[in-house]
Amino acid sequence: MNEADAIDLALWQLIAAYLFIIVILIIVRIKKIPREKLIVIATVRMTVQLVLVGYLLMYVFEYPHPIITLLIVLIMLGFAIFNVYQRSTISIQPPVKKMIALAMGSGISVSLAFFILVVLNLDPWYDPRFFIPIGGMVIGNAMTGITLGINNLLIGMKEQKEKVEGALMLGASPKEASKTILNQAFDSAMLPTINSMVGMGIVFLPGMMTGQIIAGASPVTAVKYQIAIMLGVAGTVSITVVIFLHLAYKTFFNEQKQFTFNRTKIDSSK
Repeated sequence: MNEADAIDLALWQLIAAYLFIIVILIIVRIKKIPREKLIVIATVRMTVQLVLVGYLLMYVFEYPHPIITLLIVLIMLGFAIFNVYQRSTISIQPPVKKMIALAMGSGISVSLAFFILVVLNLDPWYDPRFFIPIGGMVIGNAMTGITLGINNLLIGMKEQKEKVEGALMLGASPKEASKTILNQAFDSAMLPTINSMVGMGIVFLPGMMTGQIIAGASPVTAVKYQIAIMLGVAGTVSITVVIFLHLAYKTFFNEQKQFTFNRTKIDSSK
């Protein structure tokens, strides 16, 4: 099978796929679940964004340039950081927001650079056909990991405030007093990635691998790329979350090593 054998969807076939959304709308209407507006907005937003990205990538692929490639990835990273702020179930204080941006920026940059330059050994390194899609997968998974990490960190700090203060009174350092909370936050952040790795290949075929096979690539080639990508994603998520947790927990203590987590409130409206 080669690229010529790939299926190119006609417009009517693509429109037919939207019947699934109609089915969802009918179900939520029957069940009286007030999510019709959210589903419609998400569908329209996804469609518009992907169409715009498709035409943009056509230009970028035809006229590759390192500055344009890096700019696109930086924009994706910026939106990911913003989405972490928005998706948090707890109001995030400015010092923690800085730690989120710093952790995602540094962790993703180092991991992506290693993956592109060492694992794939791209030539040129800024080849947008590889750099942008891989960057998107890495950033997206890191965003999910950080979101889960921050939520569990903040909830843990709030719910276990007395335990943390008690440990400090017994002479524990802020890091020691927060160790259990940090470990739980890390576990929660890594759980989606670990679950994907465990079920991959038996329970489901991942999107990138499926796309390559449909596009005409050999299943063996698709498997090799998927293994490399998944390992890169797992590494990026773990590094990013570790950096974030290492930096973020310190914002809950002052210079006298006193616990100052009193202002953060759970926002149930999010």
